[in-house]
Amino acid sequence: MKNQVTFFLPSLRGGGAERTMINLVKGFTDRSYFVDLVLAKAEGPYLSEVPSGVRVVDLHASRVFFALPRLVRYLQQERPRVLLSTLSHANLIALWARWLARVETRIIVREASNVSINALNTANRRGKLIPFLLRLFYPWADTIVALSKGVADDLIYTINLPKEKVRVVYNPVITPNLLTKAEEPVDHPWFVFGEPPVLISVGRLTLEKDHPTLIRAFAQVRQQIPARLMILGEGDERPRLEALIRELGVEIDVALPGFVENPIKYMKRSSVFVLSSRWEGFGNVLVEAMAVGIPVISTNCPNGPAEITNNGEFGSLVPIGDVDAMAKSIRKALDKPWDEKAQVWVMTSFTQEKSVQQYAEIFGI
Repeated sequence: MKNQVTFFLPSLRGGGAERTMINLVKGFTDRSYFVDLVLAKAEGPYLSEVPSGVRVVDLHASRVFFALPRLVRYLQQERPRVLLSTLSHANLIALWARWLARVETRIIVREASNVSINALNTANRRGKLIPFLLRLFYPWADTIVALSKGVADDLIYTINLPKEKVRVVYNPVITPNLLTKAEEPVDHPWFVFGEPPVLISVGRLTLEKDHPTLIRAFAQVRQQIPARLMILGEGDERPRLEALIRELGVEIDVALPGFVENPIKYMKRSSVFVLSSRWEGFGNVLVEAMAVGIPVISTNCPNGPAEITNNGEFGSLVPIGDVDAMAKSIRKALDKPWDEKAQVWVMTSFTQEKSVQQYAEIFGI
C-alpha cells in the first residue's frame, strides 16, 4: 500500500480540530510515515503549516457531503492502510466512503465535541439528526477516538457504543516548537512594559464560547483594577459582543482583533487566560496558556477543563455563566503568583509525542 496514513477533514480553516490534525500530521511525518492529507476543500490559514513531505489531496467539494464520490475514488485508487477523520459530518462521509469503495482501509473517527449538548443547542435540523446518524454508522468504525473522558462518556451513553470501541486520546497540544512560537514578537501597544495587565481569551465568537459572561466579568473587574481584555477569534457573535462592549462602556479596554495564526505569543505576554465556554470538547487553549506560564480560569463546563486542570488543582474552575464568580477569580489570579507545577503538568500530559504514539497503537502500524 502506497500511503500508510491518510487524514481526512473538511478544510484547514482556523479551529481546534484543524490545529490538532496538523499537529498529528507533523508528528507522523516526523516518524517517517507516508502521509496524505485529504481535504473536502483545500482552504484555510493552516494550509501554510502542512509539512513539505505531505501530499495534500483537494477534493474540490463545496460541502463535505459532496466530497463523497471523490473520497470513494481516492480510497479505491490509493488504498491507504488507515484513514483518520475528524468532526462528526466528515466522520460519516469517511465511513460511507469505505463502504462504497469496498476497501480494507481501517477507519478511525475522532469525535471532537459533546454530541448530546451540540444536538440540544443547534437550531439546525441537520444538526439535530447527527446523534441518530452517529448511532447508525459509528459502529462501522474500527475505533472511535474521544479527545476527553467526558466526550467518551457522552458517546457511550448517547450513541450507545460499547466501551471497548471508544479510546480516549488527549490532543497533541504541546509541540516541539510551541515555546519557540511563544517568543515571537507581538506588535501591539497593550504589551509594552508599564501598561495595565491584559486578560486574554482565545476562541471562535460563537454562542457556546459565552463571551458575554467574560465581558461582563471584566467590566466588574475594570471598575476596581486597571486592566484590559483581548479576545482572539472570529465568528457570528461579533456584532452582539461589540454591542455589549459599548453598552458596558469598556470600548477602550476590550479588543477583538479576530483570528490570528499564532495566539500563543499573545498568551505569553498576558497576565491571565480566561475560558468562558458553556461546553467544550477539550480546550486546547487552556493547555497552551498553562504551557507558557500564565494562570488560567475556566468554566467547569463539559468536557475538558476539569481534566486539563486536574479538577482545579492547576487552575480556577467557576460555574458556567456566573459573572460574579468569574470576576472574583480574575481578581484573585491577578494578585496570585504563578504555580510552576501547572506548567510541568501540561508539558508532560498533553504532548504531541504521547498523542502520536497512542494513535499509532490504534492504527496498528
